[in-house]
Amino acid sequence: MTTRLNPYLNFAGEAKQAMEFYQEVLGGTLTLNTYGEAGGEAPPGYADKIMHGMLETPSGFTLMGADSPPGMEQTPGNGFAVSLSGDDAGELRGYWDGLAAGSSVSVPLEKQMWGDVFGMCTDRYGVTWMVNISEEG
Repeated sequence: MTTRLNPYLNFAGEAKQAMEFYQEVLGGTLTLNTYGEAGGEAPPGYADKIMHGMLETPSGFTLMGADSPPGMEQTPGNGFAVSLSGDDAGELRGYWDGLAAGSSVSVPLEKQMWGDVFGMCTDRYGVTWMVNISEEG
């Protein structure tokens, strides 16, 4: 897998409906994972909410989205992040190091419950970045 840059949209409880709509419009394969499926205890009322959704289209587009967890402010218009993902750990760690410098790190770049290495930060310009390093097959 090569490194790719794709949008990651956040929703206030309607991620499933939104991602299904984007699938209808763009085509492709949609994968949805709920907070309840993620392991551990889901936040109250979030067992059926989407923790991570990914739409991969025949045109090569990738669109990701999720329902914002409790405590994360959701204001229409600011529900996005830029996601860098792939399996080239050196390349992605280099991007992370640059983006995280002088940023506000909300999730340190480390192994996560789904098996990948993931981190999230908001850079000095207010842009939220997510870096996900996939485990090689």
